[in-house]
Amino acid sequence: MGDVLEKAMRQEGRFVDEIAQAVDIPLSRLRDALDYRSELTCAELGRLARVLQLNEVGLCALGENSYPLPICSGLPFVLHALRMRHGVGVVNAYVISAVGAERGILFDTGPNLAALLENWPPTIKGIDSVFLTHIEGEHTGGLCDVVDYFGIKSAFVPHGCHPPCGEAIGDAVEIKWANIKVQAFSTPGHASAHNCYRISVANPTGATALLIAGDLIFAGSVGGSYFSSQLHRKNLRRILNLCAADTILAPGHGPLTSVGNELRYNPFLP
Repeated sequence: MGDVLEKAMRQEGRFVDEIAQAVDIPLSRLRDALDYRSELTCAELGRLARVLQLNEVGLCALGENSYPLPICSGLPFVLHALRMRHGVGVVNAYVISAVGAERGILFDTGPNLAALLENWPPTIKGIDSVFLTHIEGEHTGGLCDVVDYFGIKSAFVPHGCHPPCGEAIGDAVEIKWANIKVQAFSTPGHASAHNCYRISVANPTGATALLIAGDLIFAGSVGGSYFSSQLHRKNLRRILNLCAADTILAPGHGPLTSVGNELRYNPFLP
């Protein structure tokens, strides 16, 4: 709850004492919520949602520790989620492979090579490509070590990034790997250079797709708008509207969710 409220206040350019007065909540209670010790009622969260332009239903669900998560299944390929500890939280990387295949493609590299290998799926013996969502320590640590370890020429990175072992890939660029298509979308906001990747297959048509979201959006939250709140909001809506509701959403932090679930409940999508 503290994470969501802090980001919402930053996006709106509002101060905590100002918000407390506007929603008639004691300042001490609001500070407790920002400090991850929330005891706010659903009625209080509703008032906050209206002032901060948040989704009231989703914010109340978070406050009651009952944020809904969908069953994420039906992908026509295998998704391996690599969840690595970083600080007090967890950061995600992902490997995509064809069913029964021993090689795949990697999205983000985690904090370092050792952490990546500790969580590596045993069925995957090698990778043919690496795609980065953005340059940030917990997502791209040891990038060149990963490239060297797996014998890859370079990694695909968002346009505007300049790592020593990266190759820039811009908006709407498509790269095919076997029957799998990777489409890049430029989504600055959290960072000045940030990509999401939609993963789909040519056959069967209409099969469930996957969105590697980086720090654009999480289940029940979004990444911090450290570069531009305006661009973050604009790209969030743009990308979700380009995806089918059943598209599985694989974020840089937290559990899997779906585009439809976040459009309905995410506090930042009123």
